[in-house]
Amino acid sequence: MTIQTRRERERAERERLIVTAARDLAEAEGWDAVTTRRLAAEIEYSQPVLYSHFKGKDAIMAAVAVRGCEEFTDELRAATAVAEGARETLAAVGRAYTAFGRRRPALYDAMFTHRVDLPFATPEAPAALQEAFAELLRAVEPFAAEGEDPALLTETFWAGLHGLVTLMRSGRLPEQAHDQRLALLIERFAPRDGVR
Repeated sequence: MTIQTRRERERAERERLIVTAARDLAEAEGWDAVTTRRLAAEIEYSQPVLYSHFKGKDAIMAAVAVRGCEEFTDELRAATAVAEGARETLAAVGRAYTAFGRRRPALYDAMFTHRVDLPFATPEAPAALQEAFAELLRAVEPFAAEGEDPALLTETFWAGLHGLVTLMRSGRLPEQAHDQRLALLIERFAPRDGVR
């Protein structure tokens, strides 16, 4: 292994360590607790080392969001792999999406709520973001009417799921009716009788 290769590996490992520490700290105490000073102490590196990898907290949060989208995509794929038929695939995506948002609130916030310096809904978006959206699109596309833009329909479905997660987590919607609300959303997008 060359010195250059070893340095690149060490750098990649430090970045992974920083991102993991930020995510763990945010999940435990919220994003307000994530500061470069606190992260430096958590991973036992100096703040200048953190800044040699990331411009600041926003850049770290963006890296967390990208890695989170990779995990999110894996979870969507796992959920849909066992689904039979288009309607069940859509329902599986809805369940996986809302479960992810409820189980990983800080990660979800970095990905979909907090302002991060990432391009969304553009060709310049990181591959992980595009792949996550592509999984949603695959589930929604069979329900697009002729002449209807499947991407817009997917964005609308995504907005519905996001609203359910956000309103439930904030206590504005009671947890106990979650399954009924999710079933209602699925029924509106993929009615059993085929009539919208």
